[in-house]
Amino acid sequence: MKFVLVSLALASAATLTTATSHELARVPVHRQAKRCTGTIASLDDVAAAVKCATVNIKSFTVPAGKTFELDLADGAVVNLQGDITFGSKSWAGPLMLIQGKDIRFNGGGHKLDRQGAKLWDALGSNGGVTKPKFFKVKASGVMDNFTLLNQPVQGFSVSNPAKLVMSNIVVDVRAGAKLGHNTDAFDISAAKDLTITKATIYNQDDCVAINDGDGITIQDSTCTGGHGISVGSIKSNKTVRNVLIKNNRIIDNDNGLRIKTYDAQTGASVSGVHYTGNVATGCKKYGVIIQQDYTNEGATGKTTVGVPISGVHFTGDTNTVSVASGAKRVYILCAKGSCSDFDFSNLKTSGGSAGSITNVSVKNYSL
Repeated sequence: MKFVLVSLALASAATLTTATSHELARVPVHRQAKRCTGTIASLDDVAAAVKCATVNIKSFTVPAGKTFELDLADGAVVNLQGDITFGSKSWAGPLMLIQGKDIRFNGGGHKLDRQGAKLWDALGSNGGVTKPKFFKVKASGVMDNFTLLNQPVQGFSVSNPAKLVMSNIVVDVRAGAKLGHNTDAFDISAAKDLTITKATIYNQDDCVAINDGDGITIQDSTCTGGHGISVGSIKSNKTVRNVLIKNNRIIDNDNGLRIKTYDAQTGASVSGVHYTGNVATGCKKYGVIIQQDYTNEGATGKTTVGVPISGVHFTGDTNTVSVASGAKRVYILCAKGSCSDFDFSNLKTSGGSAGSITNVSVKNYSL
């Protein structure tokens, strides 16, 4: 009997030890910052500097084909103290990566310059030479007051795991007016509690593209010359919910405000998108466009029910949208039964032609 009890006790202890080790393996390990100030004036300085609570970045050039990676300690403060230039090379990137918990990135008004003109060929990420994405963000905290200049293709790729505020950021691709393509400013995926505020964007694609996330606010920003503020494009198994798009100015874009889901997708959804106080002027194609037939090669005209869209509200302060001659004020193409709870109470549109609404009832708006 004693032998059996001892064996059972040992087995239980082994089980507990195994379970505990598995649990420990799942606990994220965060690095506590050392009480020091690290200085970065080349990539050789990064490994030592990121161990410190304060990181000062001087002006320098990142060699072509290298990633400037900041894997920061918890609560680190980063001060950008000069402009950073990135060498030119055909590769996938990213050119810069920042990750950390509760960090503070003070841009000081400085520029991150990729010299995109050396790779622009009017094809973007759809062909031609391979072009690197610019800045991947996987951090929580605050990022403030700096410029992304002349990215080859997409600018920010944001996948924040917890609350992040990005403010007073400029994305300037005006030099790519002829040859720049797919120069999205903010591509958002797997984001949680993200606010982009007081951004200024000049580009040739989406000002903001929200592809996957929960609790996203885009406010007090200005988008000029691109494709507007977009939810999507949404693919299979992606979810966007609880989005607030507030008090933005959208100037001379192809579209003003857009929701786009890929056709023939499953397991995805868009819900709770609220627009208030936005002003869009000079829209070249559409003022408000919601479509369930998107592909990268162009709209198919064939909608499917795999990505339902619900709770799209133009309420609160009036949203004013004006379109150019030949453009459509509102265009909605839904699959039957796939769109619901659309309320356009505070949407005022003008210019161009009325457009069309297919397979959804829209409250308080008529063509």
